[in-house]
Amino acid sequence: MAISSQQLGDGERVIVETRTHPKALLWPGLAFLVVLAAAGWLTRVVPAGIATWVVWVVALVAVLWLSVAPLLRWLTATYTLTSRRLITRTGVFTRRGHDIPLARVSDVAFEHGLLDRMLGCGTLIISDASTNGTVRLIDIPKVEEAQRMINALLDELHGHHDGT
Repeated sequence: MAISSQQLGDGERVIVETRTHPKALLWPGLAFLVVLAAAGWLTRVVPAGIATWVVWVVALVAVLWLSVAPLLRWLTATYTLTSRRLITRTGVFTRRGHDIPLARVSDVAFEHGLLDRMLGCGTLIISDASTNGTVRLIDIPKVEEAQRMINALLDELHGHHDGT
């Protein structure tokens, strides 16, 4: 996905790579259908000629803004958990990255509402010991599993092992 082996340190391994849950595409998909339906209806209502072109140009702009742009943002936003850090990458034209070393993570929590529970996703809340404070990763698939993995890595990092 987003992180190549050249971006990893010696001995660092990728635990999980993901992006936000596909539910993030629900509204853009619905907007696509509504815009096309409205444009089709308006094409039948307005007089043929320049007005028809205006309808379809406006529809094209609306589809690009409401559907294509969110799809591209979804495709290019990734979250990677390695044995040493949490890596976030976002952006279509301007890429943004944020790495949180696991050694600086002080708390990992999650929250998910009814729809999130039904879809198997939620918000992962990571607090670190820096001035950045808290990072909220919204619509993470299998959020409870992600929290458990991070907690296990933190226990391993800090030398807490069950049964020893």
